[in-house]
Amino acid sequence: MSRQNDLVILIIGGGGREHALAMALVASPIVSAVHVSPGNAGTAMIATNHPEIASDVESMTQLAVDLSASLVVVGPEGPLVEGLADLLRSKDIPCFGPDSKNAMLEGSKLVAKNVMKENGVPTADFRIISEKSQIDAALNDFSGNPWVVKRDVLAGGKGVVVTGDREQATNAILDAIEIDGKVLLEAFLPGEEASMLVLMDESGFVCLPASQDHKRLNEGDSGPNTGGMGAYAPAPVVDEEVKSKTIERIVKPMHNYLKSTKIPYRGVLYVGLMIDENNDPYVVEYNVRFGDPECQITLPLIDSDLASHLLAVAEGRLEDEQISFLDCHCLTVVLAAKGYPFSPEKGGFISLPSSREGKSQDELAAWVNHAGTSLQGGQLIATGGRVLSATGMGRNLKQAAQAAYRLMEGIKLAESQYRLDIGWRAL
Repeated sequence: MSRQNDLVILIIGGGGREHALAMALVASPIVSAVHVSPGNAGTAMIATNHPEIASDVESMTQLAVDLSASLVVVGPEGPLVEGLADLLRSKDIPCFGPDSKNAMLEGSKLVAKNVMKENGVPTADFRIISEKSQIDAALNDFSGNPWVVKRDVLAGGKGVVVTGDREQATNAILDAIEIDGKVLLEAFLPGEEASMLVLMDESGFVCLPASQDHKRLNEGDSGPNTGGMGAYAPAPVVDEEVKSKTIERIVKPMHNYLKSTKIPYRGVLYVGLMIDENNDPYVVEYNVRFGDPECQITLPLIDSDLASHLLAVAEGRLEDEQISFLDCHCLTVVLAAKGYPFSPEKGGFISLPSSREGKSQDELAAWVNHAGTSLQGGQLIATGGRVLSATGMGRNLKQAAQAAYRLMEGIKLAESQYRLDIGWRAL
């Protein structure tokens, strides 16, 4: 077991998720130093960035060794699929994030589907297509609803096409076969989406408050898919009935499976849910890391010590932890560069108001989560598609939304865009 004080933590990644992790971990009484690679302007203000690190897992492992890291927290999925957790554990460095084999739950849609099938987890029916001659029959099997075409690779959340146009579905399938050799065609699941983040190791699991992301660029969930334009938690669609069904039908079977694998799963399992008209949950996808922007509105609701919890997971002793939650609501609104998600314009100057306490007893606080930002000569610059998000906390969702949007109104970035209706389904 690692020493329980003076922890040195290395966070891998550079987005809004990693800034949220850094904010929570810096506040821990058992943490002496937080390092982030590559980080962003937000992490640079509260931790030590290491921008010079190469993108390969050997370099990341060497950085952890050089820092004498007590714990490595991996933000993005890529390094996990490539075996970063395996390498770190071979050096006796605890890692929050699963080994490469279990990371294939996100690395391959087919692996995830087969695991669900074997463990009786409810999900959409699917076909694997690897030949042009199979396309028409497969499309006929799932006609009457939009078709769901999924590439079987890590595609940064952009490997899915949902369309009611047969020609567009056919072209998406042909493109994927040409690039990847095969593709999944899934039955369409109607309903309302939600996400549940589950801390998990061989000793147990803890479900964090459910959230709801907004994937589409424009108001009313229209326009192109993005990495996420905002989110809120807790999501009222996951009421006690839905939560109970999710735990019994999805989380417990997955935990039983993952704790019995050759190397037990240690990290967070992101369960993307579709909840139908009968309040029955189905799995849309698994991710093997905190969602972004779900992380930004879930971590602030944890009232206990996140560093202690993540270290416990990395060491396989989550069952010893007492995790408590605030009776509050969080909502975050993403500010994206002009041209996102296709060709975002970078290099714009950003002006921020100071983060502040809430204006009322119910509107508790608001702060900025940095994502695609950097500091150049003391000036804050936009360097990514999703630049930052304004996050608010309140005693109810309406107050959280007011806090977030009031903060957003004070942020200046020329030629930027954000949605005005985050949380609309619940509000």
